[in-house]
Amino acid sequence: LAPTKGNSVSGTVNFTQKGSMVTIVAKVNGLKPDTAHGIHIHEKGNCSAADASSAGGHFNPSASPHGGPTGPKRHGGDLGNLKADASGSAQLSIEVGGITLGTESDSVIGRAVIVHAGPDDLKTQPSGNSGARVACGLISKNPDKFF
Repeated sequence: LAPTKGNSVSGTVNFTQKGSMVTIVAKVNGLKPDTAHGIHIHEKGNCSAADASSAGGHFNPSASPHGGPTGPKRHGGDLGNLKADASGSAQLSIEVGGITLGTESDSVIGRAVIVHAGPDDLKTQPSGNSGARVACGLISKNPDKFF
């Protein structure tokens, strides 16, 4: 993850697939201390815009309404919230279905992870009302080629 213009949020997000489930482990720094921040997979693997708007909307291969990561109806990209500690660091480990790391239409490879300035309320359509994009990162099977 790299910060968007005017922000200092950075970190890593790793994806591991086991059967039909994908485990996502995020470690993020530079967040506003003691707050929650929405984290989502977005449809385009493009972080070139200063505000990361180039990443498009939430990845939603099933055309479902926005929701929480464990809800029965959710975008594939709905990962919930990171909870920053007093130093502005956050960790998240979550297992979700509805996405893959392969070549299928529900694959997240080549898409982007976005961290938002505010919390995802897990209900407002279409994106959870989580505010500005403060960090963006490309999802790749070979992240070393991007550094």
